[in-house]
Amino acid sequence: MARHPGLAIDPTASSNLALAEFQLAPGARLTIGPRFVTERRRHALRFFLGPGAQVEIGPDVWLRTDLGPVILACFAGARMVLGPEAFVNGAHLSAKRELVLGRRAWVGPGSRVFDSDQHDFDAERPEAAAPVRIGDHVWVASDCTVLKGVTIGEHAVVGARSLVTRDVPPHTLAFGAPATPRGTVGDRSRVR
Repeated sequence: MARHPGLAIDPTASSNLALAEFQLAPGARLTIGPRFVTERRRHALRFFLGPGAQVEIGPDVWLRTDLGPVILACFAGARMVLGPEAFVNGAHLSAKRELVLGRRAWVGPGSRVFDSDQHDFDAERPEAAAPVRIGDHVWVASDCTVLKGVTIGEHAVVGARSLVTRDVPPHTLAFGAPATPRGTVGDRSRVR
């Protein structure tokens, strides 16, 4: 695996990273913490970091590529943090400002998390970006889309195929398009 001056990989991280795709622009920084895990699939794990972008992957994170590629795109000057024991399963995370996953936050297969519109809407409405925060012990199920400016509170669950356009309170089950609160969720800290 070619080394980049902005790439720091803990020696206990999976050697399967040798098959990942890394595109780091000048000034970008990607830090991969201890005991990081991924599968041995060529180019199924992709890191795209723009100039000055910062991605921090905490200890014991699993970026699972069995069900689909995992794409982490962090644009110029943006920041992305995957907290300890985060689990991203065949999903796409994109930060143009800031995207944070908390401790043991799960993002399911086919899901997408965007902190911006991704492009201008039209000549009068330029692209907008706002931080996304997914709290500790949250589960975003499969085929969900989480949009800019959303905070999902700790221990919340977002049901499959949901479109999250506004905040989800802690300990809340939310689903639908748009996702709305439909129930409560207890302590998820011991869920495996």
